[in-house]
Amino acid sequence: MNSRPRIAVIVGSTRPTRFADIPARWILKQAEARGDMDVELVDLRDHPLPFFDEIASNLWMPSQNPEAIRWQETIARFDGFIFVTAEYNHSITGVLKNALDQAYKEWVRKPFTAIGYGGTGAVRAIEHLRMIAIELQMVSTHAAVHIGGGDFMAVHPAFGNKPIEEIEANLLPSTKTALDELVWWAKATMAAKAAGG
Repeated sequence: MNSRPRIAVIVGSTRPTRFADIPARWILKQAEARGDMDVELVDLRDHPLPFFDEIASNLWMPSQNPEAIRWQETIARFDGFIFVTAEYNHSITGVLKNALDQAYKEWVRKPFTAIGYGGTGAVRAIEHLRMIAIELQMVSTHAAVHIGGGDFMAVHPAFGNKPIEEIEANLLPSTKTALDELVWWAKATMAAKAAGG
């Protein structure tokens, strides 16, 4: 068994003007620097999924749409996930919800954490993400990373447009905790699966 979990950083927005690339690149850099996980960026822009229109979840029967199948194959390669999410009307983006719905078996018993951004640091979106993930039988870390308030305004291109490094001292403690928890849960779930669990 590979001792280093394979982790996907999933960019949960596809808007042309999205802010997501800034936190996605930053969290990818933090995860890569640790050396205790193999991490890869997975951009939903590269997965043009239709709105979920299968007969049923792939828990019950195989999906038919080739893009859904390709998405499921992509997700299946990973042992855990870091979701990069905005907050749209107190929830996650529609495209991220659709991506979650397009798979099921591939999410089961895998851990995740999140980095959220917006006026409130996407706290409500991440809480909603956790509720969705419970139904998908995923394991949430306790900690997450939130870019909110003045920090968000400082780094957003439409406002302060400062480099994210100027606020990273505020993000590093929660980032370390979230990634520590993610690796712990990834190793625990990988071991349980290897043991036949």
